[in-house]
Amino acid sequence: MPQTHETVLEIDLSALEQNYRFLRSNIPKETKFMAVVKAFGYGSHVFSITKKLETLGVDYFAVAYTSEGVALRDAGITTPILVLHPQSINFETLIERCLEPSIYSQFVLREFIKTTEKLGQKDYPVHIKFNTGLNRLGFTIDELDVIYNQLNDTNSIKVKSLFSHLADSEDWKEREFTLEQIYLFRRIAADFFENQKQEPWVHICNTSGIINYPEATFDMVRSGIGLYGYSNSTELDSQLKPVATLKSIISQIHHLKKGESVGYNRIFKAEKPTTTATIPIGHADGIGRQYGQGKGVFFINGKPAKIIGNVCMDMLMLDITDIECEEGDEVIIFGKDAPATLISEGAGTISYELITGISQRVKRVVIE
Repeated sequence: MPQTHETVLEIDLSALEQNYRFLRSNIPKETKFMAVVKAFGYGSHVFSITKKLETLGVDYFAVAYTSEGVALRDAGITTPILVLHPQSINFETLIERCLEPSIYSQFVLREFIKTTEKLGQKDYPVHIKFNTGLNRLGFTIDELDVIYNQLNDTNSIKVKSLFSHLADSEDWKEREFTLEQIYLFRRIAADFFENQKQEPWVHICNTSGIINYPEATFDMVRSGIGLYGYSNSTELDSQLKPVATLKSIISQIHHLKKGESVGYNRIFKAEKPTTTATIPIGHADGIGRQYGQGKGVFFINGKPAKIIGNVCMDMLMLDITDIECEEGDEVIIFGKDAPATLISEGAGTISYELITGISQRVKRVVIE
């Protein structure tokens, strides 16, 4: 990849393809694959991501909100799209754009049926979400009869799938809890099949679930973070390739004398002669203040450089005292050979938060 001359987020579609094929190789051929592309494709470039995955044959996309699904339809995406957290105010738009809702509560079920009946729909596809332990969204097993009664009273919707979400599939210390979730989900599905005389698809596995619980891949799996090159496991991370690489440059170099300070509030004061580099990226771009004061590390010419002082809105400063470099040199924030986990862990957070938080003002460069 060529050296950058500005702050850019490079999107490597070959890395995306590698990750997809690796994850796909770990599930049965007949199992469908749902790519989670919410949050602008986990902060990358959702339109190039979805178009690439569509050419690779992905079966479904998943987004968080209706507006995200509408944007994909406007971009020409025709693959089925599941909206994971739809709001009733958007139901008519959702139906008009051929998006498929997650139905996760009695209120949502009632309101969606009202909307489909109002619009004269028949057998509109929906996905029923069950809570098996994450306690975030979803029906409980005790609400099955309520669901059956609603479904039996209308022909405006048809259940395309039943699904749930694993709470801690990456942690082997929580294996017993995860197996309990899978067992409960099996019970729910079996009851549904028996009482509704139909067998919609079932799915519960996320990225870590695909690898750690192959017996639970069922009819479909959902992968988000894994597609973008990360997981919650060092072993699995070694099999994946970061799709997004955030780069910047050195704008200016300063040579501080002992006692001189850097940045707002004079948080950093040089205890010895120190050389600093100012980088044109800041908390308005997604590098929050929590990465300041030595907690965040970037790379210049392959060597780590700590953030010193407070992160500013549009720039930050690095300690480059022991690094040979000059103004205009490239700075790697995260990506290939510098996983997002390196900087995120230093600030006590996770790669998800870092990569999804990169501002849209950062230029995206797509590399095939």
